[in-house]
Amino acid sequence: MNLTTVSSEVFSFKSLDTDLAKSLSCPAAPAFIEVKLEELTPNPFNDGQTWKPKPCVLPEKYQAFADRVRNFDVYDDDVWIITFPKCGTTWTQEMVWLIDHNLDYEIAKRDSINNRSAYLEIAGIAKNLPVDTVAATANKPRPRHIKSHLPLALLPKQLWTVKPKIIYVSRNPKDVAVSYLHHYQMIMGYRGPREHFLEALLADQAVYCPQVQHVLDFWRLREEKNVLFLTYEQMKRNLRDVLATTCDFFGKQYSDQQLDKLAHHLSFDEMKKNPATNNIDLTKSAMEMNGRKGEKFEFMRKGQVGDYKNELSAEFIERFDRYIDEKLCGSDFRYEQ
Repeated sequence: MNLTTVSSEVFSFKSLDTDLAKSLSCPAAPAFIEVKLEELTPNPFNDGQTWKPKPCVLPEKYQAFADRVRNFDVYDDDVWIITFPKCGTTWTQEMVWLIDHNLDYEIAKRDSINNRSAYLEIAGIAKNLPVDTVAATANKPRPRHIKSHLPLALLPKQLWTVKPKIIYVSRNPKDVAVSYLHHYQMIMGYRGPREHFLEALLADQAVYCPQVQHVLDFWRLREEKNVLFLTYEQMKRNLRDVLATTCDFFGKQYSDQQLDKLAHHLSFDEMKKNPATNNIDLTKSAMEMNGRKGEKFEFMRKGQVGDYKNELSAEFIERFDRYIDEKLCGSDFRYEQ
């Protein structure tokens, strides 16, 4: 596929052929594009500020999916979990699904989280994936739980008119960098220098970037009644409080004993050993498709706050701090540590 094979009245597509972007080429994503929303209606914001969507970096394959995702039918009983990659997405999916389904652990244990909470656009991200996940998600029985890593501008336009429940989770970019690097190496099949991947994040040239803008757009929506804005650090620091907040968001009431059980179920150790949530089959399949067959890797690695201190050099920590400060300039949002 090349840029001349797909046209859109809604999006513009531009090849991202910088040396840095090319260095991130891997079996799952050989080439990249910048996708920019040109049609600005409907506008999701009610704050009177100007909205200027930024281009998003995605694999070239996504050209064929952009309009389909934009025009995806949304229902008011949908539940959407949206994050930048490696921000506790699977953890949030499991929490939200159980709260919304009356703590039905029996179904949760026998049915994979990926079946219960569909990944909308993955067919447009992973080169070797043969399944049309946009069609499969559309055909899921309602009420549907849907996850996406897409930025606000590339999501279905009906989200802003139908207004289903949306849960957004952010995470400190330094911890994201470490987790995303391991994921990109082992799941996507990247074999280049780790420094190139970190440089690409700092230059907003990795898949799903720009990272900070991803968060800031949803921060502007945090007061909307159908939006729940959470942070990975909140969930690690006091999961019980987050459970109470999420239950209130869904209009659910559970006893202290029930919430204690849920918190235990959602602990990192329990999630990691649970076949329905640890993505062991997905990880094995992706590694086989992308040239990592037989290598050892766990989708849930550490799940720690501040682990970047163990993996990033002092130089990269300083550079990420400068990057964060620069991108947050003018905003009242601050990442938690």
